Amino acid sequence: MPNIVRLILGFVILGASIALMVFSFWGWGILGVFISILVFVTYFFNENMLLAQWFLRKDNMVKAEAFLKRITDYEKQLIRVQHGYYNLLVGLIESRKAPMASEKYFKKAVSLGLHMDHNIALAKLSLAGIAMGKRNKREAQMYLTEAKKADKNKLLADQIKQMKDQMVLMDRQQIRYR
Repeated sequence: MPNIVRLILGFVILGASIALMVFSFWGWGILGVFISILVFVTYFFNENMLLAQWFLRKDNMVKAEAFLKRITDYEKQLIRVQHGYYNLLVGLIESRKAPMASEKYFKKAVSLGLHMDHNIALAKLSLAGIAMGKRNKREAQMYLTEAKKADKNKLLADQIKQMKDQMVLMDRQQIRYR
């Protein structure tokens, strides 16, 4: 459902609930106010995005992908703040199937903007892994340092350390084959 329809529906329900309270139907009016608040909340937090994040946390990629596919045109159905997060979620799901194809989603998510530092760190860490897969050590090192800078709460410290260890192993393999 487009966002403008959500806003119109929210205001209609709010107006109807105020009218119910004016005509002394307080119970139905209060229930209508709560329903209109729920509709306004879905304007800011798309239910498909919330459910996709839930299933990603539960490691159920099939259902997460199904809920993300319900969003047909993310530029119209989501507010601008959610565009980066949509691309991040699509990139995470795509990285399980085809890691190299998910690079465009992570880059777009970073360019559109992610507001939480750990999400920026996750996107940069994923981009570093893709760069390592392409044997581009300089780019991978750049993304790793940016991920380490963005990971202020040290949520991804173990993964960053593992990635650096893999880069050392990658250097040793290149020396061995030369």
